[in-house]
Amino acid sequence: MTAHATQANASFAGRKLIGRAIKDSFIKLRPGIQAKNPVMLLVYISAILTTALWVVSFFGIQDAPSGYTLAIAVILWFTSLFANFAEAIAEGRGKAQADSLRASRRDVEAKKIPSAGQKEQITVVPSATLKKGDVVLVKAGEQIPADGDVIEGAASVDESAITGESAPVIRESGGDRSAVTGGTTVLSDWIVVQVTSEAGESFLDKMIAMVEGAARKKTPNEIALQIFLVALSIIFILVTLSLYAYSAFSAKQAGVANPTSVTTLVALLVCLAPTTIGALLSAIGIAGMSRLNSANVLAMSGRAIEAAGDVDILLLDKTGTITLGNRQASEFIPVDGASEQELADAAQLSSLADETPEGRSVVILAKEKFGIRERHLSQSGMEFIPFTAKTRMSGVNFGGNEIRKGAADAMKDYVQAAGGVYSEKCAAVVKNISSQGGTPLVVAKNHKILGVVHLKDIIKQGVREKFADLRKMGIKTIMITGDNPMTAAAIAAEAGVDDFLAEATPEGKLRMIRDFQAKGHLVAMTGDGTNDAPALAQADVAVAMNTGTQAAKEAGNMVDLDSSPTKLIDVVRIGKQLLMTRGSLTTFSIANDVAKYFAIIPALFMGLYPGLGALNIMGLHSPMSAVLSAIIYNALIIIALIPLALRGVKYRELPAGKLLSRNLLIYGLGGLAAPFVFIKLIDMLLVLLGLA
Repeated sequence: MTAHATQANASFAGRKLIGRAIKDSFIKLRPGIQAKNPVMLLVYISAILTTALWVVSFFGIQDAPSGYTLAIAVILWFTSLFANFAEAIAEGRGKAQADSLRASRRDVEAKKIPSAGQKEQITVVPSATLKKGDVVLVKAGEQIPADGDVIEGAASVDESAITGESAPVIRESGGDRSAVTGGTTVLSDWIVVQVTSEAGESFLDKMIAMVEGAARKKTPNEIALQIFLVALSIIFILVTLSLYAYSAFSAKQAGVANPTSVTTLVALLVCLAPTTIGALLSAIGIAGMSRLNSANVLAMSGRAIEAAGDVDILLLDKTGTITLGNRQASEFIPVDGASEQELADAAQLSSLADETPEGRSVVILAKEKFGIRERHLSQSGMEFIPFTAKTRMSGVNFGGNEIRKGAADAMKDYVQAAGGVYSEKCAAVVKNISSQGGTPLVVAKNHKILGVVHLKDIIKQGVREKFADLRKMGIKTIMITGDNPMTAAAIAAEAGVDDFLAEATPEGKLRMIRDFQAKGHLVAMTGDGTNDAPALAQADVAVAMNTGTQAAKEAGNMVDLDSSPTKLIDVVRIGKQLLMTRGSLTTFSIANDVAKYFAIIPALFMGLYPGLGALNIMGLHSPMSAVLSAIIYNALIIIALIPLALRGVKYRELPAGKLLSRNLLIYGLGGLAAPFVFIKLIDMLLVLLGLA
């Protein structure tokens, strides 16, 4: 597809999204929907009231000039629509993602079998009829009919419908890569799957409900903020009523007509109420969840995202998160008179049949350092000795030579049993490598030790800097590993984590999380195995890998579709950005209200109290133009802030105190200044057009 065609498709999708949002904005004008947002309900009632005042003005009951009342009513209706549009455009992103997920899901025929050992007794049934516990056979080219665990076989699976990643993954029985998702496709071989979800409750069903917002509930922080906004609105209702009563009394005492109409006071109330954040609050929460979905993380609740923003303890698995996950040969260390090239040659020969990443790295290192080219496995006379858990060594018999490599203690027993020597120098090298956090691999030829290959856990590029950024934010990082304390300490020091848990067990992880929580900390962790489930269930933010077991996914409150252990750092960043965005726009909204109060009140009442003219620093044309300008600004600022609410305030790795000061400066002062500037500009435009 050409760049022009891609751009055209994106433009069409954007227009479709906006079209749907505009339609939904009118649908959301239903009273039942408006009642869910008390602040915007106030605007909704005000729009109805001013519309009614305009209608009755035709019957001689005139509260204010008919055209003025109509203008206020129209602007208030637009204010309600703009608030609905903010929420609808945020929901629209999720609905678009949900539509693509629905398109990928279809009812397929499932090959149901009695059990794993009875693959010949196939009963073809619709996938919608499958129940939890049923067993199905899935072959190459077939779609997996339901969520489940692989209980027999291994296959390459295309999960692009769920993750967006085109590269196939291996799913096999046993271990932590046994979970499969309904709607994904088997590309090779076959697997037997035991269904783990009822119809309509699959992972895809839950994902669709979450991304389109149907399952989104207000978080405790959101509810608390809404209560605060309602309290502010009630205060402003009392202030407005007091202003009306006082102006009516003062006008009567002065023997003049009351300059404030009900229409004007309703408009003033809407301007003073925190409508900006009230209109955008829901959109901010939905957009935060949408950003998480864009990172291929499915949150089971909005509360989990907020908790991620407050996290101050991060538990990170060493393998795959801090290190690359595969130990690699980094050095050949000869002993007892052997040369480094002789050691490299023997190590490469013994690794030719070793398809593990460690074995391949030995072959590559020998080739890079000494130009030793790989021999062909078909070369005559080669007898490969495979690695076993019992011997803990592997090797090759070739050209009358017996070459072995393996764990230090196993190799010591091997050479000593044949009358060979395991020298003090070799023991010292092994100890030194272990103290550095590496793995020593001893190599022997004809029962004589040639030296040691240093297998090193490779620290991922940039993780040290990431941990430094997290430290700036007040987040403590703890590495979890099954390594011994000496190895764990060396890797932790190199990676720059704050602490580590060595020889980690499920009980140890759970105990550590509970200890931190008892001290008032919020803890986040990742996991993929059944043994991680207890700790995931206990953690405040628990990101389960999609490739992991069903138990892990059920225990977590988030699922990482990419199964990347480093995603936890991104989750924390998105959570903090959500809280920053909500806090920043709340600050802006309240500062706006303060500014609008001082912009409107002097212009509104200087006819009754001429002394207030000195406070009319904006020089607004008339009380009517002041109110119209303020209420137009009040509506337009909602539209202007929608992109920021959806995109989120720019995230920076700074301590909470500095972030607060920075946001108060930018959004507090910005919120105070913006109304003075734009209300004056709108006032000038209204006068220029002869509308005020």
